[in-house]
Amino acid sequence: MSTHPQDPAPLAALPEDWSTALAVVAHPDDMEFGAAAAVARWTGQGKRVVYCMVTSGEAGIDGMDPDVARGVREAEQVESARLVGVDDVDFLGLPDGVLEYGVPLRREIARAVRRHRPDVVITGNHHDAFPNGVPNQADHVATGRAVLDAVRDAGNRWIFRDQVEDEGLEPWGGVGQVWVAGSPAATHAVDVSATFDAGVASLAAHAAYLDGLGWEDFDPAEFLASMTGPTGSALGVTHAVAFEVVKLTWD
Repeated sequence: MSTHPQDPAPLAALPEDWSTALAVVAHPDDMEFGAAAAVARWTGQGKRVVYCMVTSGEAGIDGMDPDVARGVREAEQVESARLVGVDDVDFLGLPDGVLEYGVPLRREIARAVRRHRPDVVITGNHHDAFPNGVPNQADHVATGRAVLDAVRDAGNRWIFRDQVEDEGLEPWGGVGQVWVAGSPAATHAVDVSATFDAGVASLAAHAAYLDGLGWEDFDPAEFLASMTGPTGSALGVTHAVAFEVVKLTWD
């Protein structure tokens, strides 16, 4: 989950000269708390976007046993993704709430990058805090940091070479940038004025999770607008989603 500053600096428009994006985040709902409306814009342009959930969010509902929550949350994520034009959702099955940055996590993400061969990788905030100063969640930090390394690992045939030699996954070094949603260091944004409602519907599809949070009178549209409105003002549009652009190659 992420929030944007109330008075963001001017933002540049994200490039859209790409065909395939892979979104790698820690939990079901991470894309929906901000970035799903951008995904709806891109799939509407005919681009392919694949979701990769590192966990199934099974520890995210206090009143539901993780063995039950896993299936509920996966189903909600699949439906949520469908509402913004994403038909391909992978669940890596790592344990929710206790992810650790390191080689095992890099290995799983590199495998996903090699499988899907994206032009762009999208992930969540890997910094210690959200833009409003609230401390970030540990799974988000671990996943975002691992993504930055794994996209480079994926291009090196001598790293996780078993994936190349035994699984037939060729190296993929075609990712030039990682786009970080919910970052306090955002520099770019995408206009989601026309797809804002799709983003709202995508968040609302996580009904069991939102109910489990116990947020009284939570309104997905109001919540998302509190972020996309100020960001839109910085871009000169009604609604926009901000991203930090991390370049992986020398200019």
